[in-house]
Amino acid sequence: LPECSSSHTDQALERARAEQFRNLARRLAESCEAGIMASEKSKILVVGGTGHLGRHVVAASARLGHPTIALVRDMAPSDPAKAQLLKSFQDLGVTLVKGDLYDHASLVSAVKALTWSSPRSGSSRSPTRPGSSPPSRRPATSRTTAEHNKFNCSVVLLLSHADARLELGSRHRFFPSEFGLNVDRTGAVEPARSILSAKVAIRRAVEASEIPYTFVVAGFFAGHGLPSIGQVLSRAPPTDKAVVLGDGNTKVVFVEEGDIGTYTVLAAADPRAKNKTLYIKPPADTLSHNELLSLWEKKIGKTFRREYLPEDAVLK
Repeated sequence: LPECSSSHTDQALERARAEQFRNLARRLAESCEAGIMASEKSKILVVGGTGHLGRHVVAASARLGHPTIALVRDMAPSDPAKAQLLKSFQDLGVTLVKGDLYDHASLVSAVKALTWSSPRSGSSRSPTRPGSSPPSRRPATSRTTAEHNKFNCSVVLLLSHADARLELGSRHRFFPSEFGLNVDRTGAVEPARSILSAKVAIRRAVEASEIPYTFVVAGFFAGHGLPSIGQVLSRAPPTDKAVVLGDGNTKVVFVEEGDIGTYTVLAAADPRAKNKTLYIKPPADTLSHNELLSLWEKKIGKTFRREYLPEDAVLK
């Protein structure tokens, strides 16, 4: 949101704080990218790359110079928007591979496309460790695989849960499809509880697989939460009345989807993120619902009547 303070002093302070954070984020990204540029680039396979967030991961991967593969069901979709999206991927140098999330053979075939050669020896390596027997098949979960060494790493993003199995080695890293709440630290009620419990089960399966992982927690997607200024049942901003769940003072994070994609790719290529949770929490984007509404009121020069719904009323 543009700055909209009530005084020039407040406006200048907000601009200075936002610029300070942007500079910090820019230096961090440049530092991470420089480190990645210094070594051979990861191969990144994205399954679910045409989804709301997946398309941003694909774009970030290609922009950061990674050889990027996207698994797609239809190479020539009739939907003009989907066709244009796939063309934009190809324009970025992304390789499209035909396959389906629920087709085990196509998933395994796509993973095999990540086979790489070490610049030291020039020998081809498979996703299994040298001298080890092929791993037992495990249920595929919504996850990312990344094979790391000092030269190269391979990353697979599976952005939806699949009732299939993947034949992968223990040197891969998985990113479960979450990117919102930390599902291990939420008191959600139904129906959200059941949805999140499935994600919890995926976490446990990833941990039990003994394959390294990274969990990404980003809060609200800005593209979903900001257009309505936090109105749950509307896609448009309030006009006269704003409905606030609870007291409106709980702080939440609104992160632009392109930024989530960028930090996910940077983490996938960064060994420091192994077996860690990455929190994407820009300070300037951390606001309560009341603060968000106040910013919008100042922006448009109008005050809304706020209707607060207590927790008991929400749960009925």
